Amino acid sequence: MTKVIIAALSIVFFASPVMAEEQQDGDDSDLPAWGEERVDRMHDSVSRWVTSTSRNLDGFISREYPDYDNTSYLRLRYTFDWEEAETNDHDLSVRFRLDLPTTEERLRLILESEPEESRGTLAEQGTGRLTEQQTSTSNTILGLSRLSGRDKREQWNFRTGAGIRLRLPLDPYVRVSAERLWGVGNGPWQLSSDNRASWFNKEGYSARSRWDLGRPLDERRHFRFVTTFQWQEDEDTLEFSESIELHQKLSNRSAMRYAAVMIGNSLSNPRINDYYLQAYYRRDIHRDRVFLDLIPELQFPRRANFDPRWAFTMRFELYFRGLIQRTQYP
Repeated sequence: MTKVIIAALSIVFFASPVMAEEQQDGDDSDLPAWGEERVDRMHDSVSRWVTSTSRNLDGFISREYPDYDNTSYLRLRYTFDWEEAETNDHDLSVRFRLDLPTTEERLRLILESEPEESRGTLAEQGTGRLTEQQTSTSNTILGLSRLSGRDKREQWNFRTGAGIRLRLPLDPYVRVSAERLWGVGNGPWQLSSDNRASWFNKEGYSARSRWDLGRPLDERRHFRFVTTFQWQEDEDTLEFSESIELHQKLSNRSAMRYAAVMIGNSLSNPRINDYYLQAYYRRDIHRDRVFLDLIPELQFPRRANFDPRWAFTMRFELYFRGLIQRTQYP
């Protein structure tokens, strides 16, 4: 498997920039013609159902038919995880999210299969690896949410919500989130803050705070320091992570993130649990609908006495949605 990791690293570090240089602006797919036709036909059929369902639900809630594109989607994901000295892991998962706005002053109806609170500890989140329990449909939430509609560059933008987790017995929840964005002096640096506090009847309270200080280096590269704090009542410890990241846009369809990450817990008696170096390559292989992720890592976990261990994640994602929102960086 080490040879596979070396091959993946070679692809990520050397082949990707070459692909970016050779990529034609008008080309929007890496699939053969027969593959394009099949994927597009399936995407259009499912996307019509997703869009129609969300519009009908939202029209019922708002009592008027909405005339906008909403951001609801359905995602199919296949993930292959390999970690040195551990067993291989294959996972096929489905995620759906209905986020149904009407106007800024009105409520939104939220139906989501993987809420943030179900994603585990910071150490478990890692590159996005989720356990079977965390991706279970029993984590699906249904609720109402209200946006304050404020400009986060001028003042705090709040979002409040409440609802139930769709399991028996029903598990009610309350959630509050707040975002803010500041310019640092007259330079290119910006500081953003994204915070969330939640209460679930079964799991109790949890909170997460993320602070992101970054600046563009040029048109294609962005440098960031990201600090995250998280506390969960059932874990009863304060976790923290610190990462230094360089984001690079390779082309209009591919991007790379290089990161050095440290994860620990407890501020009164700080304890570092993991270090890792990561290269995260993401490519849109077909029209903002099919994506490929290649994520080699060099980990230094406490459970292995901080001895180096290779890890590798390969991920395919297929999205069905009406409104496409391109992510510039992975």
